[in-house]
Amino acid sequence: MQTPSFESAPADPPPGDGRPLDRARSARIARAFLPQHPLGNRHDYFYTLFKLRSDPLYPGVLAALRGSRAPLLDLGCGLGLLAHALRSDGQTMAYRGVDIDAAKIARARRCAAATGLADATFETADLADGMPPHRGSVAILDVLQYLSHAAQRELLTTASAMLTADARLVIRTGLGDDSRRGRTTRITDRLANLIGWMQERPKCYPTADGLRETLEAAGLRTTFTPLYGNTPFNNWLIVAARAG
Repeated sequence: MQTPSFESAPADPPPGDGRPLDRARSARIARAFLPQHPLGNRHDYFYTLFKLRSDPLYPGVLAALRGSRAPLLDLGCGLGLLAHALRSDGQTMAYRGVDIDAAKIARARRCAAATGLADATFETADLADGMPPHRGSVAILDVLQYLSHAAQRELLTTASAMLTADARLVIRTGLGDDSRRGRTTRITDRLANLIGWMQERPKCYPTADGLRETLEAAGLRTTFTPLYGNTPFNNWLIVAARAG
């Protein structure tokens, strides 16, 4: 898989071939989320195994970050699955994950400690209260729709200012439109909130034009790539880096 080039227009092919990680590699990563006791709760294990085998997110993000050694701040990290995927890909940059869900952060820490995950930390943080200090790359994966339009612009502007010369801003988000994929994305996100997997309800889905305007105003070059894979969702991967 090749790292996407940076240009101010949507890219045609998705990173790699739009497929999720292969079954064997997914199983190796998911084993980090097995309970310590044989009779323990295996919800996180089965969730991560299913997600890795069905969601093209991780090959796309790994390709986008490959080649950069800038420290990575993962906003809305959940269980910290990206950190495990990065290490399985041989990427060793310092990783810092933050999420509003304290229970997920506690489980992320336990899994990282149990598996000896190197140079990875996890913290509870509400992005509505401000961004943690950081210099390097930033990942914003499936987060923007939970913020208001104004908060999205503020977050993206702040994240853009954190980028160092070889760093990347990597975003995965559903885009706001009236397509069938757009409707499916909105319904699924709402259900995730109703069943308690996501603490926040979606507030505002960004548009491609709005994202491009905000990022280019911050001096970044961008690529927009569809990241549907075999899913029914209107997901896109946006990769940005400093111009020049």
